[in-house]
Amino acid sequence: MKKSTIQDVADLAGVSITTVSRVINKNYPVKESTRLRVNSAIDKLNFRPNLLAKGLIQSCTKTIGIITPSIENLFFSEVIKGIDSFIRPMGYSTILCHSEGDNKSEVDMIHNLLNRQADGIIMIDPRKENIDSGFIEDLSKSIPLVLINGFYDGVKCNYILNDATSGVIEALNYLLGEGCTKVTLLRGKHSYSYDIKEEVYRDFILKKSDYCKVLSIDEGNDLKSVNSAKLKVISALKEKKSAPDGIICCNDWMAVGALHAAKSLGIKVPGDLRIIGFDNTIISQITEPDISTVDQQMTILGQLAAKRIYTMMTTDDHEIQKIFLETKLIIRNS
Repeated sequence: MKKSTIQDVADLAGVSITTVSRVINKNYPVKESTRLRVNSAIDKLNFRPNLLAKGLIQSCTKTIGIITPSIENLFFSEVIKGIDSFIRPMGYSTILCHSEGDNKSEVDMIHNLLNRQADGIIMIDPRKENIDSGFIEDLSKSIPLVLINGFYDGVKCNYILNDATSGVIEALNYLLGEGCTKVTLLRGKHSYSYDIKEEVYRDFILKKSDYCKVLSIDEGNDLKSVNSAKLKVISALKEKKSAPDGIICCNDWMAVGALHAAKSLGIKVPGDLRIIGFDNTIISQITEPDISTVDQQMTILGQLAAKRIYTMMTTDDHEIQKIFLETKLIIRNS
């Protein structure tokens, strides 16, 4: 006989998975009629969450889920390391979920974490589709939830954010101060982080110059983005009248691709073209030349998220907070 899932219970009771989770955990108010309907569905399906009995009784499994769109982008790896460095000494373990940037996979992973009775969830750069649908905000009402670098106005969640605005402005001021007159932004698709960087870039550059150019590749969070960025930048550099003399890349992978593009065309970096990355991952330090980049303090970012969710899980603190972490431009040789 097929084992019933929390989704089966939700479908039979005509409610959301979140509501079923609330009834099971008894941690948020639910209408009596709804509670009875959910319990009836649980009984009919003989549903038993995949949990240790102790965890069921205490509504505490000492686990948190981490959902990330990539593990190849070292930004995310460093953030995860920061989360783990704080939460493990507190007696918690983590369940890592890799969505590969797919919004449907992200939802499936959340359902799986709820089914496993995770005590909290940290989402890194959540998918815009799941924000816009209201799914993420609804989720935050049923389980401690922290979003890293995924802020959207009007969506009530706890956020830990890099101050990407000041990072982009600092990078732009530096390039203009070095004499660049055609500064381009290189970004990927479907990310709050990329969206805010483009917004700041356009707002700033159009006040300083008639030149405004945004190059876009696909997702931008894996090794393939290096070649995608290379090809995109090669095309831009071949446009003689509008070829950039400065490029701000939305992460260090893209900056490596831009560097490869310049080398393939015999363009000197930084003599003819200046390149600035974002994140300050280890790859920015091992290229030739090494890459100037905006340090986003990834480990601290993860530690702040872990500290916030730990407080939410262990106290009555359900206040909505938005915490910003400063960035800093690191000048190297690109």
